[in-house]
Amino acid sequence: MRQWLIGLALFTAVLGDSVRAEQNDWYPSRYGAEDSLGAINNLSAAKVLQAARLVKTGKTYALGVPTGPDTPTYPPREYSITVLQLDDGTGKPVGSNHVVSNDDLLITWMGIGSQIDGLGHAGIDHRYYNGVPAGEFIKPNGLTRFSVHTLPPIVTRGVLLDMAKHLGKQVLEPGTAINRAQIEAASKAQGVRIERGDVVLLHTGWLNVADSDPQGFMKGEPGLGLEGARYLASLGVVAVGADNWALEAVPSEEPGVFFPVHPELLAKNGTYILETMDTRALAADGVYEFLFVLGQPRFVGSAQTIINPVAIR
Repeated sequence: MRQWLIGLALFTAVLGDSVRAEQNDWYPSRYGAEDSLGAINNLSAAKVLQAARLVKTGKTYALGVPTGPDTPTYPPREYSITVLQLDDGTGKPVGSNHVVSNDDLLITWMGIGSQIDGLGHAGIDHRYYNGVPAGEFIKPNGLTRFSVHTLPPIVTRGVLLDMAKHLGKQVLEPGTAINRAQIEAASKAQGVRIERGDVVLLHTGWLNVADSDPQGFMKGEPGLGLEGARYLASLGVVAVGADNWALEAVPSEEPGVFFPVHPELLAKNGTYILETMDTRALAADGVYEFLFVLGQPRFVGSAQTIINPVAIR
């Protein structure tokens, strides 16, 4: 009996170590145990030059949506702006040249409207990218690691996959998951190849719902599936975005699983997430590869931030 118990204890210990290893096999990162940038390491001067050669017409596309008090948001996020030194025509001008001015005070969540999710936004069991414990960098006055303000400009090749067109619909249904087979088929149909260091945007048509039914827009969405996220991360893309509010399919493919794509991309792979990207004009013009330019606001300590990337064809 004693030998049996010892054997059981050893088996249990080995099984426990195996489970822990399986749970923690996503760190350290492929980019190094001390890395804080993730897939941004795949950017390079050569990649910028390659992407710049895609510019043929000089036409620009704003990928960010206007952000304001009526922007559909994930609750309880909200936006409020107050104009100070109000120049309503009644105040006294200053100086001999009669200068008047306005300032504004903005109170907003960073994760509202078009945004980038940094590596400090989503983790697994209180660990974030590279297995860093929450207590080491999350402070009430901001992140001391993985803050979006530390990211370099993201200038690279952008790829648009028009999933709505590929699947023969104007707007994909909520819960429609875009996985490897769909990504590969759409890429082949469009004649584009996803490469290391790219930014990939998915056009699902879902942003049109925000105009007609803002509440319905937030109740679900088509988007990236877990297998699709793993596939794109394996290709070394810097970021993945879509014309929806959370990038991934909602409801999730597996009941009871909460936003599985977020930790898969951010925590496990260091791949950034771009949400609420306005891809409609690119899709309408059939622009599937372009120069992607993002110089994000440098708010110190931010886990996310509002952005307006630009695509140039």
